[in-house]
Amino acid sequence: MALPNKPAGELPATLDPAIVELDTDILIVGGGMAACGTAYEIKKWAPEGTKILLTDKAALERSGAVAQGLSAINTYLGENTPDDYVRMIRNDLMGIVREDLIFDCGRHVDRSVYLFEEWGLPIWKTLEDGKTVDGAQGAPILKIGTKPVRSGRWQIMINGESYKRIVAEAAKAALGSENIIERCFIVKLVLDKNEPNRIAGAVGFSVRENKVYVIKANAMLVACGGAVNVFRPRSTGEGMGRCWYPVWNAGSTYTMCQEVGAEMTMMENRFVPARFKDGYGPVGAWFLLFKAKATNTLGENYMATNAEMLKQYPPYGLAKVPASCLRNHLMLKEMREGRGPIYMDTPTALKNLSANMTPKEVKHLLAEAWEDFLDMSVGQAGLWAGTNTEPEKVGSEIMPTEPYLLGSHSGCCGIWVAGPNEDWVPDAYKIPYKGKNYKGMTTVNGLFTAGDGTGASGHKFSSGSHAEGRQVAKSMSRFFTDNKDFKPTLNQSAKELADIVYKPVKTFMEHYQKSTAADVNPNYIKPAGFQRRLMKITDEYGAGIATSYVTSKAMLDRAFSLLGMLREDSEKMAAGDLHELLRAWENYHRLGTVESHLRHILFREESRYPGFYYRSDFDLVDEKNWKCFVNSKYDPAKKEWSVFKKDYIQIIPD
Repeated sequence: MALPNKPAGELPATLDPAIVELDTDILIVGGGMAACGTAYEIKKWAPEGTKILLTDKAALERSGAVAQGLSAINTYLGENTPDDYVRMIRNDLMGIVREDLIFDCGRHVDRSVYLFEEWGLPIWKTLEDGKTVDGAQGAPILKIGTKPVRSGRWQIMINGESYKRIVAEAAKAALGSENIIERCFIVKLVLDKNEPNRIAGAVGFSVRENKVYVIKANAMLVACGGAVNVFRPRSTGEGMGRCWYPVWNAGSTYTMCQEVGAEMTMMENRFVPARFKDGYGPVGAWFLLFKAKATNTLGENYMATNAEMLKQYPPYGLAKVPASCLRNHLMLKEMREGRGPIYMDTPTALKNLSANMTPKEVKHLLAEAWEDFLDMSVGQAGLWAGTNTEPEKVGSEIMPTEPYLLGSHSGCCGIWVAGPNEDWVPDAYKIPYKGKNYKGMTTVNGLFTAGDGTGASGHKFSSGSHAEGRQVAKSMSRFFTDNKDFKPTLNQSAKELADIVYKPVKTFMEHYQKSTAADVNPNYIKPAGFQRRLMKITDEYGAGIATSYVTSKAMLDRAFSLLGMLREDSEKMAAGDLHELLRAWENYHRLGTVESHLRHILFREESRYPGFYYRSDFDLVDEKNWKCFVNSKYDPAKKEWSVFKKDYIQIIPD
């Protein structure tokens, strides 16, 4: 007879969790940079007495993609213009973006960076004599015109180990700790019983207590990040947790919103970053700050030797900086033709930089090179130490990772939202509700998103996500003010919703004694096994690393057949403790995100992002027929999907 799950440190789940019912005017779901931006800004704009509540699956100080720290802020315009910001992103994302959203973010993002510095974030500066100082050495603030240290046209260097803690502290102070519920995992959104297509609430559970939260809300922001571990990673065993994007990003934003009918956009897009092999360490600072080159095993700069290939993709390949996917495309060609592995030439870069430095300055340079990883990817520094790798002496392998789904980094999948309420924004980019347009609102009335949730608007990164959260705070406040008499009514009782949330626990408790091992049972599937099945399907049929990112209609049809069986089995997911309950719901969300992603790839009959994925049956970029958005919508009443084209509208001239 098997025993219930009781691993050390994990809390056993019960069949009768406490039910906490809450009413709020505005609910913020998530704890990353976008949610913190909303939390910081919203009380400035909401009417006096407005009830505002934030729920976060983790602890706010270390929640989201910035949790471990960063060595750079990747979006700071400074001397650049919002128009140029749009042009850069349009080129990098192969020509199909929401220019209204990008422009609007670009004209507000620097204000968020100024706030970060006011709150204590150390930012590197360039002094009047041309010398640079890191953030710990002190210099006049950016807001008065001091120049930052640029690691690229849009990036600035920071001492960022505590970046997220600084931002979270400001959010907590502004919103009030009494209005924040940490370690509460919202897993389902609920539509209103009386008004079709109107958000009314959300349901979730505590990951520390046997407690279910049922929350009614007039307006809601859902900003829970992108999706990680939806494809099988290159690393195995414990290395599955050593991904490029944070493993707790489970596609919750996408699945929860699409399940209530929010229109999705560009879900076929994915990001496949080139990173230091096995450790997933960042390469940006090495390319941009240290001026390192990536070479093939012959020592050749493959970007130069393969430059002719880029002429097939004008203008995206012929820009000063070719699109990210095309840079991967050239790297993959080298490996296919036997000129791999690919190396980052760190010794030459450090040698060139240190040529005119004093020994003290060289020592400082090497310290900064290591800190780039200690700020963001400690595992990479550990891997180098464990393999006797000294980057100043030998190069290190770089390799494209498994795919990630996100909307704030170098990807643009997500949710279709309303653009700014201004005359220059096309009507097609607005979503009217009772004659008014609310920026950041999805096609579900009262439901907003930001950060990774906003589709067709990549390259926001941390600062842009925060700025977008601040903008949505104003918009949600206006929405609530205009509709404050609305009284949300849920379709189901609190007990019925709690039963849905705790169904995996009930399944486990009913059947765990029917086998001699708790993890092997004919009546249920555990989250770990479920996730391995999901990643095997996506990897082998959905353009993962197993096929060098290649798929086709036949392969996708097979993927949907297998995912259909997995969807059936998801009804038998089982959880013996609260940690497994968390993992079960994360995997529900991963499954919904994957289905949307592959549905879009199947519909778009071209290879819009070579280097990120290839349709072997449509291996071309088809500007004539497919320079458009691919959108989709799930009808929660009919339980049917529709996928369709939506016109791309250019706003900023070339």
